[in-house]
Parts: sequence; C-alpha cells; structure tokens
Amino acid sequence: MKNFIFGAFLLCMLVGCKKDSKIKLKFLDEYVLTDSIQFKNTLIGGLSGVCYTNGKYYFVIDDARDPRFLIASILIKEDTFYSVNFKDVIHLKDSTELFYSENSLDLESIFVDESTNEIHFTSEGSIRNGRKPTVFKTDLSGNFITDYKLPVSFKNIYNIEHNAVFEASTKSFDKEGFWVAMEGVLKSDGAAPSFSSTSSPIRITYFDKKTNSATKQFAYELEPIYKPAKGNINLNGVTAILEYKENNFFIIERTYQNGYGFNGNSIRIFDASISEKTTNIITTESLKETAFIPLEKKLILDFSDIKYNLTEEIIDNIEGITFGPKLSNGNKSLLLVSDDNFQVYGKQLNQLILLEITSK
Repeated sequence: MKNFIFGAFLLCMLVGCKKDSKIKLKFLDEYVLTDSIQFKNTLIGGLSGVCYTNGKYYFVIDDARDPRFLIASILIKEDTFYSVNFKDVIHLKDSTELFYSENSLDLESIFVDESTNEIHFTSEGSIRNGRKPTVFKTDLSGNFITDYKLPVSFKNIYNIEHNAVFEASTKSFDKEGFWVAMEGVLKSDGAAPSFSSTSSPIRITYFDKKTNSATKQFAYELEPIYKPAKGNINLNGVTAILEYKENNFFIIERTYQNGYGFNGNSIRIFDASISEKTTNIITTESLKETAFIPLEKKLILDFSDIKYNLTEEIIDNIEGITFGPKLSNGNKSLLLVSDDNFQVYGKQLNQLILLEITSK
C-alpha cells in the first residue's frame, strides 16, 4: 500500500499536478515605508495580511501582545505608488466576550466581507504553549462576533507544527464563503520541504458562511527549497492566497534561509487550481497513509527575476496579497505587503509591491 501511495504521488508530481496557466504577472512598482513609523501611539510594522475593500486598505498586524489592524488609503497614479496614508488603528480588546484573552492571537491574515461589514481573521495561536489556532470574525470596530468550527484534521494540537498553521485566507470568488490555507505541513500529512522532492502537502479549507463551518478541504504540494543552505534554518511555506476566479488561486510560497542575511527570503507566486480530479480530504486524518490528488499548479512569478527593480535588490517577507484598483489600461492589479517582524531579527522592510495581471 505504501508503495502504491508513493507511486501515485510521484505520478502526480510528474504529470498530474502541472497546470497550463494563461495568467502572467508583471512588476509595476515598489513602495517602502519609513522604518519605525508611530501612528496613534502604535508602531507600524508586522504587516502580515492586507485586504482592499471599498477604497480602503486593511492591514493586520502580527503582534500577539497587542493584536490590531490598520486602515489606510493608498493613492496609485499612472500605475505607480503615489502616497500611503494611515487613517485608523483598531485594537482587538474584549468587552462582554473573553475570546481575545482566552486565545493567543497571532494574527496572520485579514479580509473584509463588504456584504456584511464583517472582518475575518486567522490566528496561528501558540502551539508550543497549547493555544489552538482560530478563525474568527469581528465587526468593523474589532468587536468579536463568532469563531468558526475547525475540521477534524486540526483537532489534535500536537499534530500541528508551531508557527505553521493558518497563515492565509481569501474570500471565495462566489462570495458564499472563504478559504483558509496553512503555512506548513501537519505531522501526519508529510515532510517539511527540503532540498529534494518530498510529499509536503498543506491543507486549504473552505468555510461556508451560512453554516460557519468547514465543508471541503484540498491538498496543495509545497515546492522544494532551491537555494543551497548557508545556515541552520531553511523553511518553505504558504504565506498568502487569493482566489481570482472560481477554484483558481494565486498562492505565494515564501522560502526563508537564515544564512543569506538581508536576502534570506525567496518569493514565488503560483497559479493553482482545483479540478474535478482534486481529492476532497475534509475527512482524511493522515495524508501519509492515503493516496490523493492535490491542486494543479504552475509558477508564474519568481521574484529573483525582478530583484533589480527592488530597494537594495531585497525581496522581503511577503505575507499579504489583495486585488488593487484597476490600472490605466483596464487590467486588474495586485498589491502585496511584507511583514518586517518589527525588525527584531535584523534589517527588514515594510514593503509594498504593485503587480499587473495580464494574459498571454
């Protein structure tokens, strides 16, 4: 049985998971925020997710000591950044509920449901401290509304790697629900990405807004690490996801390697899709013991190809993606944001990237 599963995995990696993408992404501009900006007595940094809705940009800040989100306006003229102005900061504090204090809020993604004026967040929790990951929503003032019931695959906290859980989310294209993606691999599902091909599937889960629960789940195979090791930390995982049409996604994979200094991050964007053949794994507890077909995927942008357009040729820790405004030629734009980790690990950038979506 194990030989069959491994063979099925290899077959999928060779032929079944390749996607014929007609999408192309073109670099347009970069904007780097000044270091250590203070706004309303809070430090601007740790920008871990972004959502553009009704002319406003919502940024979630990854700071477990003071979970919060920012509202900003960004002016883009002639397909370039003109200005970035922060308008408000909202702190997540308990009132009648105790959800925030009872959960370790390591916030990683954000999106606004404009039909209900509700904001959705994902939190990685604190696995090593026994605090579970969560998916929840608030009103526009940050008041807790409800959390979402997680599927069985996330019930065992000891099966989850610390700091590798709910890193990304996106509204569904049909607006009936949303998707949440893991950063890393569950212990029972496979191996962490390394320098050779491995089965390293993360789970992407669909939540239905009507039932407040997960109804389907699919596997997405992470890429191997392609730069040689120079230090003792070499990681690859998903940091952002955006559904651009039904069952089709832009997915960002970030590799971090600590031996490369300021150039420790490698960023790749893939076009990935769910087909009729893709296996629904919502009830599958272990992918190591089960044959499955993951999302099809194709690389559409490797930031190493455009690094000469960037400040000091640095592509930083990209963790957020959203649709931006329409461009002057009518094409859609993407806006990406990096998390500078408040520069506690050394020099990093609060970096905004503007891309154009084109077709071949």
